[in-house]
Amino acid sequence: MNTFWRRVALLGVGALLCGCAQMSYLAQAVHGQSALLSAARPIDDWLADPHTDLRLKNKLAITQTIRAFAVHELSLPDNPSYTTYAALRRPFVLWNVVATPALSLKPKQWCFPVAGCVSYRGYYEQGQAQAEALAMGAQGYDVQVAGVPAYSTLGWFKDPVISTFIDYPETELARLIFHELAHQVAYAPGDSAFNEAFATAVEQAGLQRWLELHGDAKMRQSYAIHIERKRDFLALLMQCRQALEITYAKAAPDAEKLQRKAEIFEALQQEYLTLKQSWGGYSGYDRWFAEPLSNAHLAALATYHDLVPGFQALLQQDRRFDRFYAHVKVLASLDRQERRRRLLAFAGA
Repeated sequence: MNTFWRRVALLGVGALLCGCAQMSYLAQAVHGQSALLSAARPIDDWLADPHTDLRLKNKLAITQTIRAFAVHELSLPDNPSYTTYAALRRPFVLWNVVATPALSLKPKQWCFPVAGCVSYRGYYEQGQAQAEALAMGAQGYDVQVAGVPAYSTLGWFKDPVISTFIDYPETELARLIFHELAHQVAYAPGDSAFNEAFATAVEQAGLQRWLELHGDAKMRQSYAIHIERKRDFLALLMQCRQALEITYAKAAPDAEKLQRKAEIFEALQQEYLTLKQSWGGYSGYDRWFAEPLSNAHLAALATYHDLVPGFQALLQQDRRFDRFYAHVKVLASLDRQERRRRLLAFAGA
């Protein structure tokens, strides 16, 4: 998940250095984070409360088992994160706006004093996110508004378990908590590809170990099917992304490129229907394909996946999570190009 709010404690300082529009945006971020923390109550209190729904109690108890597993088996941070629960009256904790030029897959960067630059803007109110998307669309950008169920503050605050993801299946709960706690281990400022790929590698390795120790045959089979479908889905998107990159790099008129772009996205829709049929009609990705697709939908694809093989190879080499984390922290201290070079070398080896 994203770490835009990793510097939310500094946003007040940044706001003093910004214009009015920027101050308004940063103010909603500070207010949203504060409201989230205020809504959170210790999970022990929820479990002890006789009025707490039994299903919610069971889910909360599972998160505590997952958190303990993360600390003792994956060497992830043992701090107050995920020891509280916040019940929100909305489907997502926030909404991210991603914008790309019409003929590019490189997302627009939003920069803030102190907090740095990120490739999205997050809003705690969906209406504000949609208004930002409309404004960016009016400027000619491809835009996506994506709901976010969880995010990491990198240990700056007590990240709570939230109602936005508490009903996930057990494997998805574990995956999400492992991923977000991994962001607290190592962080390279301004390098989302490094940060997200590292957390993704930890979640995958952690979940494999979780299934070995806590999963039954049905759970393992279900997860194996889920992973196979996800790989098919990502392969389809990568194929589309590569076709778009080739199109945008050509020396051709913009009108011709835009026409080819439309054809590529139309082909993507048709190929998804074929893929869905091979899955026996599984509709888990229908919502993603239900909205008009654009460059913005593919902008973050490489961020989460390109460097994962390098981290996986490094973990296999180091064998122990604590050694792996120490190695990753060294990589995080290097410049961006050197980090990427070493990770690609690990993957190649």
